[in-house]
Formats: sequence, structure tokens, C-alpha cells
Amino acid sequence: MSVKETVLPLACEGEPMVGILAEPSSGTPGEVGVLIIVGGPQYRAGSHRQFTLLARHLARHGFAALRFDYRSMGDSGGATRDFLGVDADIAAAIDALLAARPALKRVALWGLCDAASAALLYLESTRDPRVAGVTLLNPWARSAATLAQAHVKHYYWRRLREKSFWLKLLRGGVGARALQSLASNLRLARGARQASDTRSFQDRMAAGLQAFGGPVLIVLSGDDYTAREFSLHAESSPAWQGLLAASRVQRCDLQQADHTFSDPSQAAAVEDATLNWLYKV
Repeated sequence: MSVKETVLPLACEGEPMVGILAEPSSGTPGEVGVLIIVGGPQYRAGSHRQFTLLARHLARHGFAALRFDYRSMGDSGGATRDFLGVDADIAAAIDALLAARPALKRVALWGLCDAASAALLYLESTRDPRVAGVTLLNPWARSAATLAQAHVKHYYWRRLREKSFWLKLLRGGVGARALQSLASNLRLARGARQASDTRSFQDRMAAGLQAFGGPVLIVLSGDDYTAREFSLHAESSPAWQGLLAASRVQRCDLQQADHTFSDPSQAAAVEDATLNWLYKV
């Protein structure tokens, strides 16, 4: 199926935004469109043109997909903002997509990194009934504590099991700074298990996921600290307990993928996982 792309002018609170709509060049797309939320600092093409290629892939299979620059990103105007302040931008993009293509009834949100976090924060604050499903790739849940936990679990324990580490230590090749770094990370990781971060953005993300009753696809990269931090946070945070085990949540682990799925085969795996999931939304 061939694809057509058009510029879809958007506006949010008086500020212009730019969106590109990919859709089948003939026939009528399905009732569910896809809104690709762009994380920062990026613009609507994405790393390695990932968002462009994804939108075209979905359009070739019958889905309308809108990728857009929220205010202050790419070619959109407005004051500088981050993922914590884009609820109005997402709502405006949904409004514009549904208005431009009345055959669409609802939308699926798709986001990588802090755009995935923004999608959950949007659901937490709006409970928008127009959202049919959510795809979350390597969601951003970073804090000093989660970063420390990830380093301790995935770096330091591996190093402590290596013979070369102990030989360097005995020969004086491992400096005091490295040992101090390990101790510091251990203290932060221990504090993460003891402290409560009530109404942090991570807790709000959990609340958004819990309140949303539709299908969810979570894609996690094996070669990515952001994905590892998210997994560790979801395992240890009371707010996240049981959420990822819900029957409506589908998880896809791509062990060879990096954070932005830079390898073409991993990007293709994301496209296929997204498409197969969308057929069920």
C-alpha cells in the first residue's frame, strides 16, 4: 500500500506547532490513529529517522500516524518546556488529528523515553477517553537513586565478579576514586529502597497507567540504562507494584537493542511489534 504525507498545521494555546501526517494514499484508514509523541531534545523525524520510518510503516498497513513537534521543539514555537509540561500539546495534537480525519474515532499514543513518560502523565492528568491504547518504549523514570541502582546491579556486580578487577585492585590499578564511586552508589541505592517519593513524576506515571483501562505495549531495550532504571523502579516502587503484570499490558524485550533502536533490524522489530499490537487495539 502506498503512503501519502501532508503537513498538518497545529496550534496550542496560541503557539504554532508542526505535524506530519502519514496515511494510506487510497482507501479509508482504520478507526484508530497513532500519535507519535516526540521526546526531547528531538524533533519529529527522530533519531535515525525512526519516527518518520515508523509512521510510514504504519501508514502502509492502513493506519494514519501523526508525528509532531510540541512547543519549543523542532519547528514549533513557544517557550522552552520538557516532558513534564506537554499535556496541552498532546491534547491539541489529538484534537487536530481527529478533526482533520473524522473517520478516526480514537488514537493510540506512542512514545520513546521521556515521551513515553509524557504519555502516562497525560493520561494521569486528563483521563482522555479518546485514547485507545499506549505504546511505551524505554520510559524515563530516572532519579539519582534509580541511576545508582542500575549502576550497582548492571555494572559494579559484574565488575566484582571479574578476575581482572581483583588483580587490578591488588596491583593498585583500581584507584580510591573507583571504590568511593561504588560506595556512593550503594548508599544511594539503599536510600531508594527506604525512601518514599510521593507524587513524584514516576508515581504520577504509575497512576496514569493504573487509571487507564486500555491495552498497553511496553518495549524495553536490553542494552540501555534507561530501560534498566525503569525496570528497577517498577520492581521496587510501591506505586508500580503489579502494574506491569496486568493482562492488558504486553511486554516486548529486545535484548540486542540500544536506547534509540539504532540498528535497522531492531527498529524493524519495533515497527512490527507496534503494528501487531495495533491490530488488537
